Amino acid sequence: MNKDTFSGQWKQIKGELKKRWGALTDDDLKRAEGDYDKLIGAIQERYGYARERARQEFDDWYRMRPTT
Repeated sequence: MNKDTFSGQWKQIKGELKKRWGALTDDDLKRAEGDYDKLIGAIQERYGYARERARQEFDDWYRMRPTT
């Protein structure tokens, strides 16, 4: 996961994140604001995942999502 690339695509993927992780709130996404580590923390907190599981699920989703 390239954190710089992720940060640069933040505005494009926010909607996709809400579809995939519906428990994330708008406030969660606003706090993360393109910060990979903060987003992983929000997924971890909302879903009760271990940090490694949250990171792995996000990285797998991010890698497999269609790009335009």
